[in-house]
Amino acid sequence: MTRCTTGVPKTSTREPVGRRYVLISPCRNEAEYLHATLESVLAQTHRPSKWIIIDDGSTDDTPGILARYVERHDWITVFSRADRGHRSVGPGVVDAFYCGYRSIDPNDYDFLCKLDLDLRLPPRYFEILVERMRADPRIATCSGKAYLRENGRLVCERHGDDTSLGMTKFYRMSCFEAIGGFVRDVMWDGIDCHQCRMYGWIACSWDDPELRFIHLRPMGSSQQSIWVGRKRHGSGQYFMGTGPVYMVASALSRIHQRPYVFGSVAMIWGWLLGALHRKPRFGDERFRTFLRSYQRTALLYGKRRAMATVNR
Repeated sequence: MTRCTTGVPKTSTREPVGRRYVLISPCRNEAEYLHATLESVLAQTHRPSKWIIIDDGSTDDTPGILARYVERHDWITVFSRADRGHRSVGPGVVDAFYCGYRSIDPNDYDFLCKLDLDLRLPPRYFEILVERMRADPRIATCSGKAYLRENGRLVCERHGDDTSLGMTKFYRMSCFEAIGGFVRDVMWDGIDCHQCRMYGWIACSWDDPELRFIHLRPMGSSQQSIWVGRKRHGSGQYFMGTGPVYMVASALSRIHQRPYVFGSVAMIWGWLLGALHRKPRFGDERFRTFLRSYQRTALLYGKRRAMATVNR
């Protein structure tokens, strides 16, 4: 495996122009889940031109599993980073992502996907995303929908249609570069979608059967507990610029989602902690003004109408 540095040679691809995509996957201690993700990517009807995996200091069997796949597939590259002693979500994940991003030449690819290694993807997942983005040049970022398997049935994790999901965030490379990439802070996977809308592009996700993927680990449970994850989400909403009325409405909309009531309280508490301590907010005032306007429209008329209004 290669250590992550800023001087990694650039890679190239011979895939047809217009359909080339690269996967970049930060991971840490994913031995329990990553085999399913690796196999589901190998089973794709349209495989990536390149897959860069950043092992962010794993202490389980993750490096060994990845090494076996690298031996068999020359389009998979693994970079290793030193163990910091703990899992770092949010800005830590983005920092690991950029370890891989620095190793490519963006001009070699038409699309980019930040992909987590705790997912099971349907076989036509990337084929469909590529074709939909080719058909509509205004789509900057998109994804399918995440589902959990509970008691033998699939349960949707309930993400808005106006975002691409952070665990499989598929981007048009030119748009990713134009917005300046991901911010290295909490709520990076929400800020980017609103930035795309602010520039006149579309950010979205679809709940089509062929785009539904299995999230093998519930969102927000990867660090300590779901309570911590939901509280972190509320804190991230405060940082992004979300107002109190929208925050309460968003939390109440998840009151019937596990953990019932408890998760909604955690979200509101996270936002309140940010407000009470007057923590810093995302520095782009124009962005925050746009965000509040979009959220007001969503509160008054619903998110679908807000999306349609902005997209027009």
